[in-house]
Amino acid sequence: MPARAIASGTISFGLVSIPVKLFSASQPQSAISFNLLHKKCGSRLKQQYICSSDGEKVEREDMIKGFEFSKDKYVQFTAEELKAIEEKSTQSIEISEFIPIEKIDPIYYDKPYYLGPDKGGDKAYRLLAEVMNRTGRAALAKYAARGKQYLVLLRPVGEGRIVMQQLLYNDEIKPYSEVPIPAAEVKEAEVKLATQLVDQISNDHFQPEKYEDEVRKRLHELINKKVEGQDITEAPAETGKAQIIDLMEALKQSLGKKPAVRAGTEDEESKPKRAKGSKK
Repeated sequence: MPARAIASGTISFGLVSIPVKLFSASQPQSAISFNLLHKKCGSRLKQQYICSSDGEKVEREDMIKGFEFSKDKYVQFTAEELKAIEEKSTQSIEISEFIPIEKIDPIYYDKPYYLGPDKGGDKAYRLLAEVMNRTGRAALAKYAARGKQYLVLLRPVGEGRIVMQQLLYNDEIKPYSEVPIPAAEVKEAEVKLATQLVDQISNDHFQPEKYEDEVRKRLHELINKKVEGQDITEAPAETGKAQIIDLMEALKQSLGKKPAVRAGTEDEESKPKRAKGSKK
């Protein structure tokens, strides 16, 4: 069944305008979620809002939004005021610049959307996709929708297709400098063995179909058993693998090689065999 568009928009760069449709690229409904129920009767619970000052239950019509500008101090906004300060949802995707796609750190990637040409935009859409594909560049653009302004990346995928990747702004990314990384010496022999291990389990293509959410699959199976009235018992925990402290030893065992003999010791097979009755 053809995908259903969730919105429409217009890509613009220079004097070129391309009408497009937006399609969701993910399926969040596949996630498993549980509801809170009353243990006594099994009925679903409803959320209530309680005033932190007087403990009074507050109905939705008595609520108003506010911004905390200092500790426990708020400035209030009416629905009309909030609407006035929202970004106008023009659905315009305004390209600011084209940059090499490999220069964009994937840490900025957020939610993806598929773009498809809308009526009258077929040729211009294909042209943009082809140019980005040939030049190896992607387009950074601003997208105004749902009262917000988003930074997005238009990137070519496959044959003549475009994905719009919502990006995080720079101030939404935590600096890596906050993560403590102690200094450590890496030996050349360790690098060589680790490289062999990487080569041993490498693939030239990403094949997402090889992977599935095993936890979600197991949960579905257990839920179905529960629906059928079967008891669910906790599966025995898997026995952990033996911990190998020595890095070289771990690398060699990972490669399927026989562990090296430590200095000052003899391998049992390499010891000279003595005749029975011979003196030491």
